[in-house]
Amino acid sequence: MKHKIQKLGFHWQMREPFLFCAHHRDDYPAGNGHLGPVGGLAGRALGNDFGNPSGWNMYHGEKVPGFPVHPHRGFETVTIVLTGFVDHADSMGASGRYGMGDVQWMTAGSGCQHAEMFPLINTDADNPLELFQVWLNLPSRDKFVEPSYKMLWSEDIPVVTVQGDGGAKSKVRLIAGSLNGQNALPPTPASWAAKRENNVSIMLAELEPGAALDLPSVSPTLNRTLYYYRGGTMLVDGEPYEAGYGIDLPGDSGIRIENGAKQSYFLLLEAEPIGEPIAKYGPFVMNTKEEIAAAYNDYQRTHFGGWPWPRRDQVHGQQKRRFAKYTGGQEEERPTQ
Repeated sequence: MKHKIQKLGFHWQMREPFLFCAHHRDDYPAGNGHLGPVGGLAGRALGNDFGNPSGWNMYHGEKVPGFPVHPHRGFETVTIVLTGFVDHADSMGASGRYGMGDVQWMTAGSGCQHAEMFPLINTDADNPLELFQVWLNLPSRDKFVEPSYKMLWSEDIPVVTVQGDGGAKSKVRLIAGSLNGQNALPPTPASWAAKRENNVSIMLAELEPGAALDLPSVSPTLNRTLYYYRGGTMLVDGEPYEAGYGIDLPGDSGIRIENGAKQSYFLLLEAEPIGEPIAKYGPFVMNTKEEIAAAYNDYQRTHFGGWPWPRRDQVHGQQKRRFAKYTGGQEEERPTQ
């Protein structure tokens, strides 16, 4: 059976309730001691530096790469960092540094501002960065919940390992959902993923050459897409697919994935649709155009609580370890390496 496919670029096409996914891969050089890149930044469109042929981007950063303070309302961001680090700061006073496999789950809800900067911590080595950011919609009843975020630390995220008859292994990191009897860590409480009946799964899979993996049948209404972002050739239900494509799959039948001769990597997103109208513009996702206009008016009027940090591109210093500081003052810290 042939499946609908899409060519993958920087932004990937999503199926509801997923709204957006960006895949960032930047080969940053050594840091300059101030968390920015060594060397000059001449010739870059600072503040809007995308697609640079040198292999890395400043994005909206002018001294440190990343995305200085910006607002959101009405949805969630799930940021999965494979390599490198992200410095988080938000209008509620929360902050954090995460990376090397960590995941941040942030529910914007009624509205918040946050900054997502990519600190170049190493001064004597390169600072490669690779991450995915997935936007997950909220139903209308939850679009005005109180904003919050949660860290899913790399060392706590369940990994399902499947070994085939030939010995080749598949490893699946469970960001959300369940597989082979193992369950992911819980997301934020108001998330569409918090209710098991919504069948939300976010999985990162790594398949050795010759490995095989079976995805179970879930439901006939499930939206399921496999984003094959690196590798050679895989068979999906017997059909060959090259890396660099997204593949829409049925949710009501088991799916057999058989890897070819190269190590392969994919991101799987699946969930029951929310089934409500979607109005999105810039950083806001609501149900109607009128609600989008109201979101802009509210932001202009309140700035969603203002910005309590000294910098728009707030970063947390050269020596800070991986940490999360929440709105209520609770703080967690993990080793950086």
